[in-house]
Amino acid sequence: MAGKVRSLLPPLLLAAAGLAGLLLLCVPTRDIREPPALKYGIVLDAGSSHTSMFIYKWPADKENDTGIVGQHSSCDVPGGGISSYADNPSGAGQSLVGCLEQALRDVPKERHAGTPLYLGATAGMRLLNLTNPEASTSVLTAVTHTLTQYPFDFRGARILSGQEEGVFGWVTANYLLENFIKYGWVGRWFRPRKGTLGAMDLGGASTQITFETTSPAEDRASEVQLRLYGQHYRVYTHSFLCYGRDQVLQRLLASALQTHSFHPCWPRGFSTHVLLGDVYQSPCTMDQRPQTFNSSARVSLSGSSDPHLCRDLVSGLFSFSSCPFSRCSFNGVFQPPVAGNFIAFSAFFYTVDFLRTSMGLPVATLQQLEAAALNICNQTWAQLQARVPGQRAHLADYCAGAMFVQQLLSRGYGFDERAFGGVIFQKKAADTAVGWALGYMLNLTNLIPADPPGLRKGTDFSSWVVLLLLFASALLAALVLLLRQVHSAKLPSTI
Repeated sequence: MAGKVRSLLPPLLLAAAGLAGLLLLCVPTRDIREPPALKYGIVLDAGSSHTSMFIYKWPADKENDTGIVGQHSSCDVPGGGISSYADNPSGAGQSLVGCLEQALRDVPKERHAGTPLYLGATAGMRLLNLTNPEASTSVLTAVTHTLTQYPFDFRGARILSGQEEGVFGWVTANYLLENFIKYGWVGRWFRPRKGTLGAMDLGGASTQITFETTSPAEDRASEVQLRLYGQHYRVYTHSFLCYGRDQVLQRLLASALQTHSFHPCWPRGFSTHVLLGDVYQSPCTMDQRPQTFNSSARVSLSGSSDPHLCRDLVSGLFSFSSCPFSRCSFNGVFQPPVAGNFIAFSAFFYTVDFLRTSMGLPVATLQQLEAAALNICNQTWAQLQARVPGQRAHLADYCAGAMFVQQLLSRGYGFDERAFGGVIFQKKAADTAVGWALGYMLNLTNLIPADPPGLRKGTDFSSWVVLLLLFASALLAALVLLLRQVHSAKLPSTI
């Protein structure tokens, strides 16, 4: 009798396994979304020193009202920024052609007509618009004419405000670092609890600082409220026009011409002829402009490798004499205390990376950053060329750039050693350049309607797990008992 029961067990277990398999097919199903088709968007970042084109792509469906956007490709436009074409507006449009031809290849042809195309101009054009509004309009008209010749959905060329530039840079950085939303291993989106990073951008003509705050700003013009992925954010932001790297170098040059017969931030042994018209044509050097000067005159100027005089020259860029609020950064601008971690990109990154990579100097603390700035400002032209061969074009300006970054962070924004420890210097995150363009695209995808995704039938994940475990257990038990029965059958009978 026991033998009969034993012989019936494997078939019974196999039947149970089969039954579990049938149950898998009978589990109630739910709709699962097929990956929708991709959409594309193109943003031209028309900076003060150059223009870059970024092509982004995202699923046609959207997560909580903000598209899931990633970088598809990019292109650097040759030549200077579009503001440099003030005397030749048509040249500004023509300069974009090479990258636009690349866009025709990078975006699938069937998507051309539905791909939005935007151009955003930043501080270079803001400055041109201040000094010569007619030229600014002509440049934008020229680039608009070129952009409308392509089969994309052109949505406009405009000048971004400093506030927009700062906020969109902050959005880009936090999106790429997955501080807003993250895709989990179980195939679901969730919100991380690590908080957001502040963002610091140092361009050619302006610098921006942006970070999340809990309290309302005393200066309402410095506060922006955002809704991203269904969450609200209160953000402090300010843009300092004329405090971008290129304009700072021009202002320091103008100061050196006024107060010295040499440039203390340039290395000893370096000299060049300076065209006065180039120095004083910017509104950033307007206060330093002599009442009468020959704009076509050239003045010979040499470097002196004097770090202390250079620091004094840089310090003159910041004013701390008055503050109409409870606290300020500099020039009477309200700023709450810096809080949390920060990412510093663009020229912040290039300056610090030069110090630590090319010069081999430690920059992990504010004290080390100051020591590195003093070190490079002590170098002669011959020493610099020997240490960093092949970078002759901008080599003479790294002392001034390093001294400015150190002074801006410590005295201007008020970073102490503890706060500075939370600053990372990066130019990319997730293989994407950090800047305002992606944040701009993320914002603009709210205006693009989401296509209805395709649906297929699928089983709930938890049901699959339970039934698969049951099926596997039944098969395993049946196999074990079957092997035991075979083994028992082979044993000799006892009399």
